[in-house]
Amino acid sequence: MARFLIVDDDDAFRDTLAETLQGLGHDAQNAASGAEALDAMARTRFDAVFLDHRMPGMDGLQTLEAMRARLARVPPVIVLTAFASAGNTIEAMRLGAFDHITKPISRDAVREVLGRVLQQQQQQGVASAAAVTEDDGDLVGLSQAMREVQKRIGLASASSAPVLVLGETGTGKEMVARALHRYSSRADKPFVAVNCAAIPKELLESELFGHVRGAFTGATGERAGCFRAADGGVLLLDEIGDMALAVQAKILRVLQEGEVTPLGSHKPVKVDVRIVAATHRDLAAAVGEGRFREDLMYRLDVLSIRLPPLRERLADVIPLAEHFLRRAASPDAPKALSAEAAQLLLSRPWPGNVRELRNVMERCQALVRHRVIGSADLGLAMGEARPAQSAPSVGMLPAEWLEGDLPGAVERLERLLIEHALAQAQGNRTEAARRLGIHRQLLYRKLAQYGIE
Repeated sequence: MARFLIVDDDDAFRDTLAETLQGLGHDAQNAASGAEALDAMARTRFDAVFLDHRMPGMDGLQTLEAMRARLARVPPVIVLTAFASAGNTIEAMRLGAFDHITKPISRDAVREVLGRVLQQQQQQGVASAAAVTEDDGDLVGLSQAMREVQKRIGLASASSAPVLVLGETGTGKEMVARALHRYSSRADKPFVAVNCAAIPKELLESELFGHVRGAFTGATGERAGCFRAADGGVLLLDEIGDMALAVQAKILRVLQEGEVTPLGSHKPVKVDVRIVAATHRDLAAAVGEGRFREDLMYRLDVLSIRLPPLRERLADVIPLAEHFLRRAASPDAPKALSAEAAQLLLSRPWPGNVRELRNVMERCQALVRHRVIGSADLGLAMGEARPAQSAPSVGMLPAEWLEGDLPGAVERLERLLIEHALAQAQGNRTEAARRLGIHRQLLYRKLAQYGIE
């Protein structure tokens, strides 16, 4: 039997989670605030802590930070939130959280995370702190796949080791690199990005390593190059899979020796740069075809982060679309998606991934004059012909909807809207409540009222 501390300002949630833990054979103690939690942990040894993120006064991340500052031993801390974002996930992991989980949490999820906590304690004795920091709008994601990316950024940000970011074109690889920089100890140093596929190979060496005057025809002055420009910070080598073999050899030397030699010079210059490499190509296949150096691939792939394509994380499509609409809107002219438009977004394969979705939303914000974007507006923004539409009429409604009294019709509509919101949120009740504009406790009552699973 293990002992757990539950820290949450919601009495009902604390009691429910405590019952779940006790049902699994463990002991649970409650705390309604961060201050209560710190007092309890000073008196009692806990095997793990379930810590709510949003609490009045000291929030969950402040509480976690205070635990690490005041206590000699901090057990594994599972941060819980009903409002997950890239920033709070990354920050929680940086501050040493064992995991970051979205509410509501099922009995199976509790059992699974407890299994990992207890297994780690058996193997290591005590859980160790992990890695890095805060919120990045373009890393919006509610899907489990994106949450894992956010956690991995948090873990990787504390290191200076090279990172290899993999993913299809348009998935947001540069956003990951910027997050790694922003949430690291190098955040106050430069971030420099180079697209290796966009620069002719005969100019790429000069762009990366710099040159001295007279190094080649047209070199009328000195150029520092991107490595020296990024000294102390982070250098993103985007689309490194398209880099020429000769330049790859020089990149390998920089990684091994920590120095660059400008073109036309024989004097190496020391640099302290963290390299983040990104590519949409299969580097292992490129190695097999002789287009990429095997030693460089292994040297870059110390830490890797794979960004899933948008079609593999449909739970993120609507939150991303709404984020891009808000970002493109003027303060007095926000727009919203209709249910039909949202369904159309979810039905598309998005070959251009997040970049394609962003472009569509920005076109909608610019071209659609009314406040609610319909499926026809969306089709137009996606370059599709506008379908012929007839005006809606009572006759278009199902026959059973026209029978009975008004309260019964309202209930049928309410049930339909709730089921639609749950389907869009892939069963996540917290997200469904957000979409419906109601508190999650009201949603729970409605689910019970209508017998919706």
